[in-house]
Amino acid sequence: MTFSVSHLTSALALAAGLLVAPLVAAAADSEGIIVYNAQHETLTQAWADGFTKETGIKVTIRSGSDMQFANQIIEEGEASPADVFLTENSPAMTLVDANKLFAPLDADTLAQVPETFKASDGNWIGVAARSTVFAYDKTKLKEDQLPKSLLDLADPSWKGRWGAAPAGADFQAIVSALLELKGEDATKSWVKALKENAVAYKNNNVALKAVNAGEIEGAIIYHYYWFGDQAKTAENSANVALHYFKNQDPGAFISISGGGVLASSQHQKEAQAFLKWVTGKGGQAILRDGDSYEYAVGIGAQSNPKLVPLPDLQAPKIDASKLNSQTITDMMTDAGLI
Repeated sequence: MTFSVSHLTSALALAAGLLVAPLVAAAADSEGIIVYNAQHETLTQAWADGFTKETGIKVTIRSGSDMQFANQIIEEGEASPADVFLTENSPAMTLVDANKLFAPLDADTLAQVPETFKASDGNWIGVAARSTVFAYDKTKLKEDQLPKSLLDLADPSWKGRWGAAPAGADFQAIVSALLELKGEDATKSWVKALKENAVAYKNNNVALKAVNAGEIEGAIIYHYYWFGDQAKTAENSANVALHYFKNQDPGAFISISGGGVLASSQHQKEAQAFLKWVTGKGGQAILRDGDSYEYAVGIGAQSNPKLVPLPDLQAPKIDASKLNSQTITDMMTDAGLI
């Protein structure tokens, strides 16, 4: 094999500690692609396996977090060995797109997903979605005691009674949606109240467990953490129910998991084919039939039947391309949350 510039770049990046996954081939071969994956590993592996089975194209997965990979892609620039970037939330996609590092997606791929679930510029697309919920202790709270809006949790009466994982990309995407819907002043005020009122946890799973254990009465998380635990032993959710804010409330925000093809990819055809497959019948059927409990976003695609149907969530309409991770990170840092 000829030792290419991309091989050398990846080797240097590894030496610098920039790559987060174990040592793998620095670039895909002529029939394969590398995916920088911030989605759940089991879901992306199922997509990769299905795609490879149908097309014969090999997929190498490197897993990390949304903003970790977004910043890495920006640092690597045209020398990135990655072909595709997958995220849990859209702000990381927006950051990479703002740096003009995505290639335009094929029109037939974009046609497979509604406008609501893709970037307005056509440079990245939704591959799955998750709903914001208030997971609450059903042994302590009745329905008429639940917050009517996400904004209600800023009230002093909720001090110490609810939790969140403010350092995580999941929660920061929710605050980004609040910024887009309500503006900077309202968001700053809510973030300040978040610092005062909420108990901070490492991640959504830990927050869910805290609600179940009676440490707090509720937590803002994404829906699928509860469904996933219920499908196993329910040991961390037996006492927990989900409250959906609905009514276009900021708390009814639906976060988009995104996918994009890097402009620097040396395997454009294969990378484009991968996202077409993921957003098509094969990839969306994995969401319906699997145990990720994330929403399918393809036109006509069905989600897992255990989930509340997407239209019933009454989510606010938000252009995901406008969700600003840097502004939120600065705001939450100033508030002492991260």
